[in-house]
Amino acid sequence: SVISFGSKNRTIGVAAKNQQITHANNTVSNFKRFHGRTFNDPFIQKEKENLSYDLVPMKNGGVGIKVMYMDEEHLFSVEQITAMLLTKLKETAENNLKKPVTDCVISVPSFFTDAERRSVLDAAQIVGLNCLRLMNDMTAVALNYGIYKQDLPSPDEKPRIVVFVDMGHSAFQVSACAFNKGKLKVLGTAFDPFLGGKNFDEKLVEHFCAEFKTKYKLDAKSKIRALLRLYQECEKLKKLMSSNSTDLPLNIECFMNDKDVSGKMNRSQFEELCAELLQKIEVPLYSLMEQTQLKVEDVSAVEIVGGTTRIPAVKEKIAKFFGKDISTTLNADEAVARGCALQCAILSPAFKVREFSVTDAVPFPISLVWNHDSEDTEGVHEVFSRNHAAPFSKVLTFLRRGPFELEAFYSDPLGVPYPEAKIGRFVVQNVSAQKDGEKSRVKVKVRVNTHGIFTISTASMVEKVPTEENEVSSVETDMECPNQRPPENLDTDANEKKVDQPPEAKKPKIKVVNVELPIEANLVWQLGKDLLNMYIETEGKMIMQDKLEKERNDAKNAVEEYVYEFRDKLCGPYEKFICEQEHQNFLRLLTETEDWLYEEGEDQAKQAYVDKLEELMKIGTPVKVRFQEAEERPKLFEELGQRLQHYAKIAADFRNKDEKYNHIDESEMKKVEKSVNEVMEWMNSIMNAQAKKSLDQDPVVRAHEIKAKVKELNNACEPVVTQPKPKIESPKLERTPNGPNIDKKEEDLEGKNNFGAEPPHQNGECYPNEKSSVNMDLD
Repeated sequence: SVISFGSKNRTIGVAAKNQQITHANNTVSNFKRFHGRTFNDPFIQKEKENLSYDLVPMKNGGVGIKVMYMDEEHLFSVEQITAMLLTKLKETAENNLKKPVTDCVISVPSFFTDAERRSVLDAAQIVGLNCLRLMNDMTAVALNYGIYKQDLPSPDEKPRIVVFVDMGHSAFQVSACAFNKGKLKVLGTAFDPFLGGKNFDEKLVEHFCAEFKTKYKLDAKSKIRALLRLYQECEKLKKLMSSNSTDLPLNIECFMNDKDVSGKMNRSQFEELCAELLQKIEVPLYSLMEQTQLKVEDVSAVEIVGGTTRIPAVKEKIAKFFGKDISTTLNADEAVARGCALQCAILSPAFKVREFSVTDAVPFPISLVWNHDSEDTEGVHEVFSRNHAAPFSKVLTFLRRGPFELEAFYSDPLGVPYPEAKIGRFVVQNVSAQKDGEKSRVKVKVRVNTHGIFTISTASMVEKVPTEENEVSSVETDMECPNQRPPENLDTDANEKKVDQPPEAKKPKIKVVNVELPIEANLVWQLGKDLLNMYIETEGKMIMQDKLEKERNDAKNAVEEYVYEFRDKLCGPYEKFICEQEHQNFLRLLTETEDWLYEEGEDQAKQAYVDKLEELMKIGTPVKVRFQEAEERPKLFEELGQRLQHYAKIAADFRNKDEKYNHIDESEMKKVEKSVNEVMEWMNSIMNAQAKKSLDQDPVVRAHEIKAKVKELNNACEPVVTQPKPKIESPKLERTPNGPNIDKKEEDLEGKNNFGAEPPHQNGECYPNEKSSVNMDLD
């Protein structure tokens, strides 16, 4: 996940990572965790110190990333940066599938709050992707694990409990899932959002920075390029230590001030260095077991994913905690992405996927607070407890005379790795008292949606209207939604009442009508429509610029390729096909073009390269054509000669009264002879003319003309010589009780068979080699 900005275009992915040291200030990485946060967020301020690029505040208070792009200073929001990465992924998918891609599933860490999730959805929107579901990383892993399992317990049996542990570059996540045939349920999740491979790298970097300061008097932290090189080398060293326990060297040439540096470390020293980090692994594991009320013996398997779980000490800690061997059956790097792909296939109508239902869990408890109608006191209610099933909807009922406000917040702010506990403020509008002055009953549907985001999806006011005597009033059906859990009813005194037993239910002349009410939502993190549209437009322009730059580069590369290819072939296979003078001139032109490419032609418009290539091809193409023609011509003349011989022989056989051709009309055969003579004459004259030409001259005849002659000859002769012999009707056969009666004396046209003997018809049998022209009708 790296984006590098240049003077002409953006580079994304591996190519951008390769520029991380050379273009440190303009190469952006580790930005996933900036989503939905303000610039003043303590986490952002801490991260800011370790980055090679600049973070600045945006007008809306968000995190801005300042870079030089197209030789101008640009400020991008984190949504725009993630959108750039999604653009690259979208292109990769489209190039492989050879069709446009719009629908997708994107994964986020399970500890992402609503603000962070909304920010990721905005990034998808910038790029024109329709995110079908924001999926929690660990839920995606669980789906990838469960959908292929054939031996899961049936739905009425005790579920199989599996714990998934994921330690990636920046975070540590664990989840416990219950599996039955065709379904998975997330029982609970726990995490340390600040423990990952990055932290292990930092420990190594700190160690070597101190060592180099003492040993070489060099301060690696004073130069960002030196520090980035040290980070890269430490990451390599960490990976090597996972598979080797011996001392391993770390060498960097020309590290700073033209000095080479070196150091060494082994696995046990590394584990000692990271002891504090390794201790932190147990905390989320204890938390998970406590939340889910599981015992270690309840867990049937522990699956690990994520690059950092490859560190032996990390594996060891996890295995020791659960007291069992850990499984590595999932692809550590791709498990999350594969889970997302499977979820996308399940949601898509275009794929047939095994039935598999996924029930996620709410990571943080969510509460609602509201003011009472006439008092200053507040009402508070926890609508979703921790690990509550999701996606999920609940209906709350309020008694109100006018519009009112609900505020959603995280009930346990200390347990949320985000500085703001508020989720959003929702105003339910257009509420009025009933006609008799009574408070109206307002039903509010709260929901944690498929993206794991809290929302107040609908609100409706229950109105009583008089009806005719004979109309049956059914309050219950109006109040309840099918398949809905019993709503919680909160009146001004916060006392719960039963919705299905309202006092009006027995009044036959009253009908209950639900009136939809508008809801105004003010969320903690939300991009305004104007800003989002501006980002969409900017991304579109950048995509176009990248495309134009790619075309320009392709045109430049085409010229360079042509120069090298032709220079090589002029001293090889093409040498005989160009005269000495032209040969020298062309070689000189190729060298001049090469020099131009690396001097004033280094940075030209696409058209300049297109023109240069055309100039070279004016001389090069005829040479190439002469070579290709000389390769093809002899084969085609040979093929034409063979066809001429074939038809000439048939004409000779006809004149010699060969019985194979005695059914052909003489005038027809004369046409064949005429065609053969004409083509033979053409071929001889062309071959004689070509023989007088040297190889460096243009050929007298082109390959396509010879092919045309072959076709012309075949078209004139083939229909004549392949005429079928006329069929002779045989006498009808009489049916006997045992089947058809075949006349034993029946003979072919001449009374003899093809071998000059009597026809071999005995008792209705035919010998395999017999070519009888008798036509037998069995009626």
